[in-house]
This record gives sequence, structure tokens and C-alpha cells, in this order.
Amino acid sequence: MSRYTALNASTASHCYERPIEHQPVAHTDVAIVGAGVVGLTLACALRHSGLSVAIIETQKQDQVGDRDRAYAFSPMSARIFQQMGLWEQVGPYITHFQRVRMSDADYGKAVNFYPTDSPVDAVYYGAEHRVLVRALQGLANHIHRITTYYETTLADIQATATTTQLTLECDGQKQTLHTQLLVGADGARSKIRDYAGIRTSGWAYWQSCITTVLAPAKSHQNTAYEKFWPSGPFAILPIPGNRCQVVWTAPHEEAAAMLALPQDAFMAKLRHRYGDHMGELTMIKPPMMFPVRLMHSERYVQPGIALIGDSAHCCHPVGGQGLNMGIRDAAALARVLHAAHACQEPIGDLRVLKRYERWRRPENWLILAMTDLLNRMFSNQVWPLLWLRRSGLWIIEHTSPLKRMILRVMTGFFGQQPIV
Repeated sequence: MSRYTALNASTASHCYERPIEHQPVAHTDVAIVGAGVVGLTLACALRHSGLSVAIIETQKQDQVGDRDRAYAFSPMSARIFQQMGLWEQVGPYITHFQRVRMSDADYGKAVNFYPTDSPVDAVYYGAEHRVLVRALQGLANHIHRITTYYETTLADIQATATTTQLTLECDGQKQTLHTQLLVGADGARSKIRDYAGIRTSGWAYWQSCITTVLAPAKSHQNTAYEKFWPSGPFAILPIPGNRCQVVWTAPHEEAAAMLALPQDAFMAKLRHRYGDHMGELTMIKPPMMFPVRLMHSERYVQPGIALIGDSAHCCHPVGGQGLNMGIRDAAALARVLHAAHACQEPIGDLRVLKRYERWRRPENWLILAMTDLLNRMFSNQVWPLLWLRRSGLWIIEHTSPLKRMILRVMTGFFGQQPIV
């Protein structure tokens, strides 16, 4: 049997497999390449649009959800999940931040954000990848207009006057799929972006990120920390089970040297940055390292093609913005497509897709610029900048309207808000 899987339209709660060799040429309105959080969010957000959706993913369905990492999950992302009816599957299994503390290294003054500064009952959330993906997969499996193709590669793309012809391959067998709109949700090394010839701008940072998960002896008290050290930001993200994910940014050579240390020596350096407010720390996930870069696509759309999430942009991890930008992309594109289809406009038309680009690209540019500025402003010991940023922290902490405005920007509650 093939690993091409689809939902049975007549019994929407059961999935079945069909041999490729018995399938005719297939047609879909929207084909999404990438079944991660962002791609699945787009598919699920289109549930009431009347559009048919195909999701194409190279990994097995279980593998997609087994990624062992956590995210800073914004209140706007939470609202989008609520609108899709997924909060019962997500809300109880993520951490609701009651405080976010932002400080400059070991300087005593800090900015503290509380739910009273936020339009919702939490400053932010800490969500594990598997919780988000499995909730989305569960919803997608109950939407009869969604067809999923797991363990499937996109072997060829051919554009015609009115549609795009995709050749899908699984276990050496091929199938043709015609679509009005091809969406790249396939990450920073997007094959869809490369196929479309969409150029990018940006740069690699001088830093790498080390991530690990710790179990502190004392409660993390649902408090997240962003500590700006001269070598780079150091974030502590509280997650369920009284665990904390650490995202530690440092210059490449320093990060590589720390990763090569014996565990005791590594933990000693980590505790210096972490502090002793949570007591003894136990490592429960070995540290991993990845490079950091800023990337922005020169355009998000062209006739018959759209990019969302990391396919369109990548930012510095400071502030935990990356995934949330992608979720808002998906919700905004779904809103544009829904409205266009209701007005009987062709969804692959450039005039339609430009509405999505005009909506999302300026906001994403702003977030990319803010995260870049934050990292550069704090990752140094230049005295004038040191004085400026520490004065700025004091002003923000003691100016409630300014604090609320900053939080609205960082949580997605500014500009045009997507409703799905």
C-alpha cells in the first residue's frame, strides 16, 4: 500500500490509504509544501473557505510531530488557535507566562512584563512542538477537503497558463497533482522559493545558538527571562513539567568551545548565566547548536505561488518571534484566499496574492529590524550604548503606556490582525 494518505470524505473521522497506481491525476485548489506548524495552520485556517487543500511532506506523520523543541508562543498565535477551535487541545498543555523579565547581563535593574500589561491573561506562552503539531494534525484529519501526502517528495514542478502541475513521488511511484496555488511552507532552505527564483537579502550573524532543556530544583514560577550579555542573549523559557528550555547565543568559536566541554564544565558556565534563583539545575536534554541568520525574501508571491513562515523570512531568536510570524502569515494568507474565493476571484492571481504580501511583508520587516537592533544594541560593551540601553530599560519599566505598546508589538497585537 502507498503512504499517500487521504481523509475519506464520506466518513470524515477515518483515514485510509490508496495505491498510487490506481489514482487518476488529482486536482486541488491549494497545495502546501511542508506539514510543520505553519503549513498545517494554513491548511486548518482554510477549513471554512470551500477550497480543497493538499499537504505535501517528506517525513512520516509521526516524525513531523516528534521534534524535541519548544517555542515562545505569542498571545496572537494563541488567539488564532482559539479561533480554529484548538485551545482545548493546546491551552492546558503549555505554560502561561505570568512574568517576562528582560535585563542587561547582571545589571540590577530590569523590565518586567505582567499580564496586566497584556490584552490577554498571560504575557506569553511556552509551547512544545509536539503539542502544537498533534493538535493541528488532529484537526486536519477531520477536514474532508484536506488531503495529506506524507513521505512524499516533490519531484517536478511545471507551470501552465492557469495551474501548476506537480509531480509527486513516493516509493518510486509518481502521481500528478494540479493546483491553482502552490504555497512554500518548507523552511529556510525552501525549494519552492528556489523554484520561483525569489531572491533573498540578509546576513549570517557572528553568533550561534545553543539550546538545552533543564529541570530546576525550584519552581520556575511561569517566569521567562531574556538576559542580554555582551556575547549575546540568554533566554530561559519555562515549559510544562517544571522544565526550562535555554536558548544561549554566543560567538561561533565560543559556542563551539562550550559545546565541546565535559558536561560538568558546561553546566558551570551555564549556571553563571542562568543564576541560582531556581536552585540546582539538572540537564535533561543534551545541548545542540545551530547558526543564526537574518533572511528576508524580496517578495512573498508571484502568480500561482506564495511563501509563508521561514520560507519567506528568518530572524534572530531574541524575543521568540520566528514561529509566531509564520503563524500570522498563514492566518493572513488564509483570510485573503477565503475572501477571494467567496468573490469568485482566481486564488493564484497576482492581484489576489499581493494583498497578502502588502499585509504581511511590512510587519515582518519591522520585527526583523527590531530583533536585529536588540541583538546589536545589547551584544557589546560600548560605553555610550551601555548607558543608553540601561537608561532605556529604566524608562520602559517606569512608563506603563510605553511598556504596553512594546508588548503589543512583540505579541502581534498591532496592525491588521488575522481572523480565521
